[in-house]
Amino acid sequence: MERAIELELIEELVELKQTKTPFLDSDIGTANVGHYTDPARFEREHKAIFRRMPHAAAHVSELADPGDYRRIELAGLPVLLTRDKEGTAHAFLNVCRHRGAQLVEEDGGCKHRFTCPYHAWTYSSGGDLIGAPHFDSGFPGMDKRELGLKPLPLREAMGLIWVVPTPGESFDFDAWLGTIGDEFGALDLENATIAAEDTLDIAANWKILVEGGIEAYHFKVAHRATIAPFFEDNLSSYQMFGNHMRSVLPRATMANLSPDERENWRIRDHANILYTFFPLTQFLVQQDHTVMIRSTPLSADRTQLRIATLAPNEGPDAQEKDATHWARNHKITRVTLDEDFDIGEGIQRGLASGANDRLTFGRFEGALTAFNQAVDDMLDAAQ
Repeated sequence: MERAIELELIEELVELKQTKTPFLDSDIGTANVGHYTDPARFEREHKAIFRRMPHAAAHVSELADPGDYRRIELAGLPVLLTRDKEGTAHAFLNVCRHRGAQLVEEDGGCKHRFTCPYHAWTYSSGGDLIGAPHFDSGFPGMDKRELGLKPLPLREAMGLIWVVPTPGESFDFDAWLGTIGDEFGALDLENATIAAEDTLDIAANWKILVEGGIEAYHFKVAHRATIAPFFEDNLSSYQMFGNHMRSVLPRATMANLSPDERENWRIRDHANILYTFFPLTQFLVQQDHTVMIRSTPLSADRTQLRIATLAPNEGPDAQEKDATHWARNHKITRVTLDEDFDIGEGIQRGLASGANDRLTFGRFEGALTAFNQAVDDMLDAAQ
């Protein structure tokens, strides 16, 4: 983040605190309840958004060396991530080109050849078909060069491996990232390691879970027994970068900053910063580490989440803090997020009750309106 922007964000929130004014949009927003409950709407989102937009498939540390691989699922598709002998990362459909068997069944490891468990067709870590028993006699006229694994668009950037789960298409990653890429890249997540992680299955629509992190209206109530005393009441700001979003949630210490020490202000010391990469990946930036939250929508009322704490490999935080510190912080994050997830599951049940036709977003919940507008715009563009 540029220094001038960092100072502007701090000053804006300090002024709002001093004037006892929340960060307000001009209008109230609404969302149709069916957007969270309708299976047909979810299927439209699946085709128009989840299959067409990048997912943070892995952190670079998970494919650190040539030969490293991981098996994952993105938007309902089986995916194989590899790093070839030259060090280039690839994403393929984890499907043999012969009879469609799942090629790799292990979660991950290190090897340069992948052999199908059905008929032993063998592929390189670069996706080429390099061997198949009795190929010449059984498949005359077929060219192995045309039978490599189906690639998916991939970009290695900002410490993440981004994958679009649509085979056979190109994708303009630079246009998708836009201006937020440089700011986020300054976090230097390339020099980090996953210190702790969890995978959760939440009985709630994916949008409910995103919305829970981009407003502070609920903090003093939902988190009253945990983090509420350390944050301001109903005070946060947000900015859109195309469809992406940066949210800033100030801690109570921000109000005590002295103008005389302005040159020493650091926003991470006095606020949590949440980057939401549209549509499904969020990064919660805290004082000494970052938490990656990746959503995998499974149905209109069910979402899988991967929560991973990324600890720095370099600098004083890496030198002075051990695995116990990162595990403790990961647990604190989990406890706080679990409070949101429990409420989210209750919201999903409440929406199914028919009590409301629409949800209402107050002027200090404008980030929710902006996020839902981005979803609606993408669905409209796909029609």
